[in-house]
Amino acid sequence: MKPPMEFSSNSLFFFFTFFIFFFFFSFVASNPSDSSFKTTYYHLCNDVVPASTTPPHAETSFDFAESLRIMSGYFSGGDPIFNKSADENISNRFSFHVTSVRRTTTDGVHELQAKVTIKQDKVGSDRSLVRFYPEARVSHWVRFTQRLKVSLTSFWSQSSGKICMFGIGTYGMKNMQNVNVVLKLRFPSNVTIFDSFITGTLESFDEMKNSLNHFEPVSIMALSHSSNYNFTMIGKENENGNCVAGSNEERLSHRNLNRDACSVFLRHTDKFQLDYGSQCNNVSCNPLGGAGGVKNLPAFTHFYSARCVERRKIQMLLAFPDSLYSGYEFPFRPNTTLISEGVWDEKENRFCGVACRILNFTETPYVGNCSIKFTLWFPSVLSLRNRSTVLGRIWSDKVVGESGYFSSIGFEGSWIGSRGLSGLQYKYTEIDRVRKSCGEKVTASGKGKKYPDGYSSDTSFSMSVTNSKGQVAQGYSSPLFVGDRRYNGQPYGVPFVPTNGNLKAHSSQYNNSLNVSYMIKFKLSPDFKFDSEGSATKVKIIAEGLYNRNTGVMCLVGCRDLRTNGKILLKNESLDCEIMVNIQFPPLNAKGGEFIKGTIESMRQKADPYYFEPLQLSSYSLYRNQVDASIWRMDFEIIMVLISNTLSCVFVGLQLLHVKKHTEVLPRISIVMLLVITLGHMIPLVLNFEALFKVNHNGVQNVFLGSEGWLEVNEVVVRMVTMVAFLLELRLLQLTWSSRQSEESQTGLWASEKWVLYMTLPLYFGGGLTAWFVHIWKDSRRKSSRPFHLSRHRFRFPRGHPYPLPSLWEDFKSYAGLLLDGFLLPQTLFNIVSNSEGKALASSFYFGTTVVRIMPHAYDLFRAHSSAWYLNISSIYADHRMDFYSTAWDIIIPIGGLSFAVLIYLQQRFGSRCILPKRFRKTSAYEKVPVIGNDDL
Repeated sequence: MKPPMEFSSNSLFFFFTFFIFFFFFSFVASNPSDSSFKTTYYHLCNDVVPASTTPPHAETSFDFAESLRIMSGYFSGGDPIFNKSADENISNRFSFHVTSVRRTTTDGVHELQAKVTIKQDKVGSDRSLVRFYPEARVSHWVRFTQRLKVSLTSFWSQSSGKICMFGIGTYGMKNMQNVNVVLKLRFPSNVTIFDSFITGTLESFDEMKNSLNHFEPVSIMALSHSSNYNFTMIGKENENGNCVAGSNEERLSHRNLNRDACSVFLRHTDKFQLDYGSQCNNVSCNPLGGAGGVKNLPAFTHFYSARCVERRKIQMLLAFPDSLYSGYEFPFRPNTTLISEGVWDEKENRFCGVACRILNFTETPYVGNCSIKFTLWFPSVLSLRNRSTVLGRIWSDKVVGESGYFSSIGFEGSWIGSRGLSGLQYKYTEIDRVRKSCGEKVTASGKGKKYPDGYSSDTSFSMSVTNSKGQVAQGYSSPLFVGDRRYNGQPYGVPFVPTNGNLKAHSSQYNNSLNVSYMIKFKLSPDFKFDSEGSATKVKIIAEGLYNRNTGVMCLVGCRDLRTNGKILLKNESLDCEIMVNIQFPPLNAKGGEFIKGTIESMRQKADPYYFEPLQLSSYSLYRNQVDASIWRMDFEIIMVLISNTLSCVFVGLQLLHVKKHTEVLPRISIVMLLVITLGHMIPLVLNFEALFKVNHNGVQNVFLGSEGWLEVNEVVVRMVTMVAFLLELRLLQLTWSSRQSEESQTGLWASEKWVLYMTLPLYFGGGLTAWFVHIWKDSRRKSSRPFHLSRHRFRFPRGHPYPLPSLWEDFKSYAGLLLDGFLLPQTLFNIVSNSEGKALASSFYFGTTVVRIMPHAYDLFRAHSSAWYLNISSIYADHRMDFYSTAWDIIIPIGGLSFAVLIYLQQRFGSRCILPKRFRKTSAYEKVPVIGNDDL
């Protein structure tokens, strides 16, 4: 075994060797004029871009940095650093960012410094449904796999478009490793659809190929964003030829956006569902040229608009990833991506394009086989079965049986750039069916209660969906159209925008009802049993029907999208329109825990594969007037908290003035009582809890307040006032303790204090055990109950609050608040045991502090019987997590507190044992006798 000193010396030697090598190489790489750099460059790059000399005072320029930038390229290879898996959810991304450009002595050659990042991510499936008002959005999670980052220096030839650079890169998750790499890229000069890609390699040039830092060459491919692009497939003579619209329906113009086609399409990534016809069972429908059969077809296509010129000519990428792909970024893989260019036809209001395949990527990639055509347009009228804002078709111009032929494919979805389209209308087709199914529900006159207006944002809400087994899914519901007005997704302001024109034949109003179109989405957990197939993880229902403004009843006929998880279905099999949805909105001034509730039912027979058991939906979403009232109440409660804490300081200060004038009463104050009230303010401060006031940063308050600043400022003020009260109480405790230590005659008072402690501790401990047993009992009831009964079990709380069951710690905090409410109990017992005389406590102190303690209960009692249920969802003053609150406790605690205050008053006026029966009032005492001195003898 080597001695420790020898091991340490070897470690230091290795460290300094690596340190010197690393910084020497970094210095060489950052100084292209250095002879060592030139030696390395001649060896690696001189045959790509001949070396040049950079003048010592050459200025740094960024003129070409943007044109050389690569944001999202694709790579392959790199074993063993990168995974070779063909999994569609493995995302291989390459980026190239130029940080410095300097001119050299050779025309057209520039010295570059750049950074390269090669990243491989594993994109996972949906993890959770995040409530995001006004829309519920589904978040994806990404598990990081590997990343290589390199800093490079070398030359770029503007004439040839070639770059050759080398440098040191790092990779790894925890233990970072260094690797020497050389990057070679070729940028196209005259960019066309046939020469649109940047290609190159990234290689390791370690001398030892068996080195742990050595990796296989990485092939790189990225779309060039150079402004020097020539449209070759769309010429002036055939701009509008060889393009079919796919239907004769009316289409919206890009002028409905008050913008040109470039503003609609440029730099947007969108995902569309593919619709296959029945002929796909017999002929090939695969746009990638694969084998026929529905099971082998892609489920979606992704569009990425790369460039747009002349306000209407656009270059796009079209990707057809595997149905398992669940990422948000454009899935650029050469073997599943088409490159296209097209033009917006302003006369026909449609986009027509030609697409080509990317061939031979593994060796020398090139673009060819440009026999694919596609078109897309924006329909002007939506309906229950045609609800996509973008429609289109892809087809091959080859004949049946010819290589590369595939049958026409439809696609539909929503283009991001089309949001805000004016003139879009909705055609109601199922209103008569709804009237027959719901009858008087949608035409009743109501009973005088006021319900949300159909055009308000109150009609959108988050919800819980529960099946017959009690399993719960989370989702969101939002209107699409109400009457002839379209919902724009804003929670406040004007949520509906008018449309141009009115389909009167389809949107007429029936008495008290409004025509409505709705979108309902919810995400299923793995164990959620929905239908007989059991493969769905998301459910999307588009519905239309009637909303009764006088009763809050909504009755809808819905169509469920059956194409979930990339499931391939033919067009006529992709919708299940045998669904009825009923929703009951509570009144705007609802009390007693009323909330949105409803049902989703299948009208199919139980034997049908698309049949599902009835689902119950419920929601605690708040109306806008409820939100405003809650904010007003929180502002009011903040003021109440400040007043209560300030009064606590005042009353303790008055007690200090009282003992300063009457120092003889200090020993007669119960130390146990002072400990109770002092700890009541100290513990929240020490444990960083808010004293009497806690801002719930994950709760409802933040959703409705525009900013947390107001609450946070007041929280600091409350803490400061609480700290002052604590210091004053600590001073009173210190004075009382000192007065007991000053005279030996106070031993009797210490004995009385011990008796008070012996009597109160078992009482307090027994109460704590009771609170614990009650918590266990409630928790067992909640677990044994079905989750859907929110108001009874899952959110069991006084008067139907939508709170979850409090934790054990919160129950103990509430119990501590109860002890603080009875802070005068130790003083009452101390007076009896010690037979104390005199006014130890100032009446302003014990009466004032008692009033401060019972004020929250009086307010809670008033709030419960005069305010709607939604005003109780978030408590600042009278916080249910800090004390016991219910109708019974709000009566018992004030009566108990006032009773103790009255007892103290009686004891200090008529004697400490005046409250006891007469036979218990007397006590033995020593009789004073005159002392006989020697002079008297």
